[in-house]
Amino acid sequence: MAREQEPITPESRYLDRRTIIRAMGLGVAGISTLSFSGWLRGISTTGAAQFDNSEAFRPAIGDLHKALFPAKRSDKYKIAPRVVTEERIASVFNNFYEFTTLKSGVWQMARNFKVDPWKIEVAGDVEKPFTLDFEDLLKLAPLEERLYRFRCVETWAMQVPWTGYPLAKLIDRCKPLGKAKYIRFITIHDEDRLPGQKDKQWPWPYFEALRLDEARHDLAMVCVGIFGHGLPMQHGAPWRVVTPWKYGYKSPKSIVKIEFTEKRPATFWNQALPREYGFFSNVDPSKPHPRWSQAMERDIGTGRRRATLLYNGYADQVSSLYTGKEI
Repeated sequence: MAREQEPITPESRYLDRRTIIRAMGLGVAGISTLSFSGWLRGISTTGAAQFDNSEAFRPAIGDLHKALFPAKRSDKYKIAPRVVTEERIASVFNNFYEFTTLKSGVWQMARNFKVDPWKIEVAGDVEKPFTLDFEDLLKLAPLEERLYRFRCVETWAMQVPWTGYPLAKLIDRCKPLGKAKYIRFITIHDEDRLPGQKDKQWPWPYFEALRLDEARHDLAMVCVGIFGHGLPMQHGAPWRVVTPWKYGYKSPKSIVKIEFTEKRPATFWNQALPREYGFFSNVDPSKPHPRWSQAMERDIGTGRRRATLLYNGYADQVSSLYTGKEI
């Protein structure tokens, strides 16, 4: 299926910020003061290793369930006037600290990661705890492709086609009790295969949570594919959650456990750095991060800066969920 594209910037311009800071001879102070545009310009002057990233597109599940892709694209979800970010960029610019903090290095470390078999434990305030296989997850609802905007708290953004179905379908299968108010996601923990988890400054494994009414919103998505095929590992294979009106870290990857709770659970970044990251973490240009503004963002596909949209452009759909005071 043909997709409209704008001229792109080479992958070599999108190296991890820390790499560029080191190359430019900047210390800790430079990390907090160097602007996004500044470090992008720095890449063009410091140079970058060239590599063949054709393997970056490979689904972690291989040819399993290949017949399910590509799913039919829904015309309900629009990103215009923006355009889809090219896969060759979106697949090599990733945050996945379990592997490495180097964005451009994640796909290379993740490309041979085995995700079959994959079990998902369902626990907490449910009628009966149970375990799902990934194959069970695929059968819960028909797959569709949705074009979504994606916004990282670091102020970069992209637009990608996700494949999956509403998270509400999975929640219904889990049969939470009436007292359940939150859904918690726990992701894979495997220090032998995920070297970043040996860094004990972080409370591994990664965990996130949503209020249950947020999770039941139509935009919240169980995602099993991207760009018309199964998820590569750097995108969170074999499945993840996508909540496009929130900052990217609220869309956990490679989930192995779902837990329903009555009380609001802790979340990874809010626990690690509570002054910097809130529980809700909705995209909001009027609420700066303590160390940088959120008023502007840069598209990693075009290199262009633009104004950040409230709720990442999904205000009409989700604003009724909030008072506007949430952090």
